[in-house]
Amino acid sequence: MSIERAREHMRKWGMEDKVLEFETSSATVELAALAVGCEPARIAKTLSFKIGEEAILIVTAGDAKIDNHKYKEQFSVKAKMLSPDEVTEKIGHGIGGVCPFGINEGVKVYLDESMKRFETVFPACGSSNSAIELTMEELERCSGYEMWVDVCKLG
Repeated sequence: MSIERAREHMRKWGMEDKVLEFETSSATVELAALAVGCEPARIAKTLSFKIGEEAILIVTAGDAKIDNHKYKEQFSVKAKMLSPDEVTEKIGHGIGGVCPFGINEGVKVYLDESMKRFETVFPACGSSNSAIELTMEELERCSGYEMWVDVCKLG
């Protein structure tokens, strides 16, 4: 199961016990904010894109939206999201539980600047009813990120 894969990944940093599991769904930003008990902006949503045949993940604040112009400037291609089937196949987690932890080999992770205004954020942890609270430093360490990017607009 995907949550076990994410939990195993977090074990490398002794953080597997920080993984939260909920009785209710946390598959959307709004549902996750209710489950966690925080403002929706602090939910770190992980978006899946393709650049050619390569899959990438961009982790953003819950209230951020991809800015197509900024995305194209950063990656030199138009933003194209993976289909739900491609997400499971190429990333290793299903929609609603996509996170940068325990993902398939070779998937690059980018962290968006939109999250830097928060002390901690709550990314999913491999299932549609999980999350973990992390500081930016912990998110950097645990996600194996490539770099910080500025590809979003707020609102």
